[in-house]
Amino acid sequence: MISPMGGLDGLDDLYEAIILDHYHNPRNKNFIKDPDFDEEINNPFCGDELRIQAKIIDDKVKEISVSGRGCAISQASASLLAEYAEGKKINEIFHAVDIVRSMLKGEEISEEDRDNIKDIDALQGVRKFPIRIKCALLGWTGFYDLVNANRGYS
Repeated sequence: MISPMGGLDGLDDLYEAIILDHYHNPRNKNFIKDPDFDEEINNPFCGDELRIQAKIIDDKVKEISVSGRGCAISQASASLLAEYAEGKKINEIFHAVDIVRSMLKGEEISEEDRDNIKDIDALQGVRKFPIRIKCALLGWTGFYDLVNANRGYS
């Protein structure tokens, strides 16, 4: 049987398991008291919604919360973002955003970058479904845009 993620072999099954785990058990979704950033974003084409909150101290994400509703891909990807970003410097997260964008476009990424993003690599299966790429990118680009707009990071 072909799964909704298109899994036909062991690696696809592993990637699907990671996405389903993050969808059913999202990381860092509890609201933050007095966040530096608090923004609601959405994909008007499919209805996915996310709320991103973060505390940033010395250019590092001290706390992050990403919560919302929508498809399994948008919610799992947001959970992967939240898990990845906590404790990281802004430029590390921005680099990860670039990696995720490239990966979803089908571009080659280096082994070093692949090692850096760890489980986020599971999102590469989404590129088989071009209409779902925006779902997978919603949290990543939302965080990037939010921080850039409010702090002038680049």
